Amino acid sequence: MDKINVTQQNIKHKRKLLAQKRRRARLRLLFLLLFFGAVLTGVLFAGYALVSLGSRLHQEYQAMYQGYTQRQQARRGTVDPRFDGYTNVLLVGLDDGVDIDGGTEKKADAIVVASFENSTGKLRFIHIPQDTWVNVNGSREQMKIKYLYAMGGAPLLTRQINALLGISIHQYIVLDMAVFSELIDAIGGVDIYVEEDMNYDDQEGDIAIHLHQGYQHLDGKQAQQYLRYRSDDLNDLGRLQRQQRFCKALYQNLLQFKTLTKLPAIAEIIKQRVETSAEIFDSVYLANALRHLSSVPPECMILPGAPAADDQTIWVMDDATTAQRIQELFPVENKVE
Repeated sequence: MDKINVTQQNIKHKRKLLAQKRRRARLRLLFLLLFFGAVLTGVLFAGYALVSLGSRLHQEYQAMYQGYTQRQQARRGTVDPRFDGYTNVLLVGLDDGVDIDGGTEKKADAIVVASFENSTGKLRFIHIPQDTWVNVNGSREQMKIKYLYAMGGAPLLTRQINALLGISIHQYIVLDMAVFSELIDAIGGVDIYVEEDMNYDDQEGDIAIHLHQGYQHLDGKQAQQYLRYRSDDLNDLGRLQRQQRFCKALYQNLLQFKTLTKLPAIAEIIKQRVETSAEIFDSVYLANALRHLSSVPPECMILPGAPAADDQTIWVMDDATTAQRIQELFPVENKVE
């Protein structure tokens, strides 16, 4: 009888243990279901948040890019796809002093188109005399091209040069003489041969130029004097030829390894002090163009023409010769049709 009672108690105990195991198993299952449900809900919420964020960022990016394209259209006009193989940058140096015409507003004292050939890295400079006589786009007014900056800034000057040369300008960079001097000092100066003694003083214009003939290492202030000097037989043509020599010397200086260590300082000056059409969207494109610069010395060209017969201070462009030279610089076979 005792054995039967013991057996029944064992059976009840085992059933109780099994019942407890089943309850624990059901609780574990319920916990796991709740846990995975919470995880799944979190994943779905995070996924939805990421998709929403991605969509919002995409919309913001599209809005930013649309604004960028509209600004670029206003600044430089339409870019002809035939010039996609080149990176054409308008370089404008401002001089806000009194000039021989009596003007006192800021004017374009130096106008240069720097053209990079993307496939070869070759660089060409097109120097445009500041006194080039132009018909102002969209009007019947005629004037020297240097005064267009005061009328409509770099965008007007860019569109005028687009029409003048029959090419597309992709970007422009505008700097005054003070910023130019800072940039030259930042790269450590420029080595160049000064072809004659240069002495010129203009108290009214606050100009004092004193350079000796011979090989010189010019700092920013001296480089400014070299480029502004005009008291020689060639007058403005002599200044343009000096611009050519200076651009070649500066280019060789920029290719030197020591310049790499000075790039942060140069970039900071450009960011803070230089007017440019380039924005963040242009950074990679421009950096790629600069990275492939050729060691071949740049080709330089002065806008073909001659002083006007009745006014030696006016430069009259030779349309036929200019069209021929532009065709040589931008041959049809290298253009994308």
